[in-house]
Amino acid sequence: MDRMHTLDAEFLHLEDRVGHLHIAGIAVFEGPAATEQELSDLLEAKLHLIPRYRQRVRTVPLELGRPVWVDDPHFRLGYHLRHTALPAPGDDEALTRLMGRLMSQPLDPERPLWETWLVEGLADGRWALIFKVHHCMVDGVSGVGLLTALLDIDPDAMLEAPHAWTPELEPSGAAMVLDAWAGLGEDLLDRARELPDAVLHPERTARAMASAVEGFIGMGRHLRSTPPLSIEGSIGPHRAWAHSSVDLAVVKSVGAKLGGTVNDVVLAAVTRGYRDLLVAHGEDPGDAIVRTAVPVSVRHDDGIGVPDNRVSVLLLELPVELEDPRERLCVVRERMEELKSSHMAEAGEWLTSTVDLAPPVLIGQLSRLGVRVLSRLPQHSVHTITTNVPGPQFPLYCCGRRMLEYRPFVPIFHGMRVATAILSYDGQVAFGVTGDLDTAPDVAVLADGIVTGLDELVAAT
Repeated sequence: MDRMHTLDAEFLHLEDRVGHLHIAGIAVFEGPAATEQELSDLLEAKLHLIPRYRQRVRTVPLELGRPVWVDDPHFRLGYHLRHTALPAPGDDEALTRLMGRLMSQPLDPERPLWETWLVEGLADGRWALIFKVHHCMVDGVSGVGLLTALLDIDPDAMLEAPHAWTPELEPSGAAMVLDAWAGLGEDLLDRARELPDAVLHPERTARAMASAVEGFIGMGRHLRSTPPLSIEGSIGPHRAWAHSSVDLAVVKSVGAKLGGTVNDVVLAAVTRGYRDLLVAHGEDPGDAIVRTAVPVSVRHDDGIGVPDNRVSVLLLELPVELEDPRERLCVVRERMEELKSSHMAEAGEWLTSTVDLAPPVLIGQLSRLGVRVLSRLPQHSVHTITTNVPGPQFPLYCCGRRMLEYRPFVPIFHGMRVATAILSYDGQVAFGVTGDLDTAPDVAVLADGIVTGLDELVAAT
């Protein structure tokens, strides 16, 4: 029995019948397609590396503690490994439609919160795996770790024999409550151990407190209300999805010549995509403010390899009003530098660690109330989310077949009708754009606009 961290539990509390909070990705492989038996053998050999795949979530009685992970005594790999095929000609449009449909379906909360779909029939003899996992299990960084655990770096890698596994008995409600209280005691004791150091080093403590206050002030300033846009508002249960990709070497070259990190360059390209989307919706980007949440990892050495969420967030206003691509990049770079020095990420991390000490029943009730409010009332503060996760820069293999590309998916949420995921793999940067099918079905405009944005930057060099 493992207790969830507060942030992991939040992804459960915030999910409802409309906002499905799973993350996903499409891994496209060279042919011929692996068989279902080959994939089953592969997963059986790897399951000991990812114990969460055989665990389900259980709620502590009366929410006297955070939810816990327990072994699923009825675990069957065949339920989670699924098989489908695209109709001929297996083009990209058919694959994106399939992705939208699969992402519109919630995961079964009574089972381990993941699915893997084998998709045959892609053009040029290719095939794909669609990995779908609930956000309460992993963030972007640990999700990449999960991917590298499932796949191989050697095309001729031999499978280990499956490790024997016997599920532990599910704990009683009383045992879960006692464990939760013991965990709270441990958390309080850890905080108490920090007090002597804080007293002995008052200047360092004062600087840390000042940084946190500065971060919260900056966050509040970036949450001010903005004029309404078509990309914000209520959402339905169905998803649209589109993708595009660019060469990582080109992105680095642009950054070296014009100034900026890889992240700065891709955010400038994303800005062009949002500019195109607003124009397509009949809005003037010159009068628009598009504020995006940019998750940043706060995973330290003690969190390496741990399947959970350790992220904070920066709030960036994309300069969609600017026509000149070089100017867009310059503004993005300056704003990101300002945000990184604003202590906003540290403030978010501090808030999460502090909430660990709050009564779980209070956190759960407040979170669900917040979801109900957001689903009914517009919010004009944060319009979208843009995640950027570095992936492995070397080939991965599944059953001896090389993974050609990986296309990421990030969920949308109440008030945010569009979201963008960015992931680099083996020299390519892939963009996956999610939209609400009822109100933002044309997310391909954004995906294509990102490529146009990079092309403009290349021309500007």
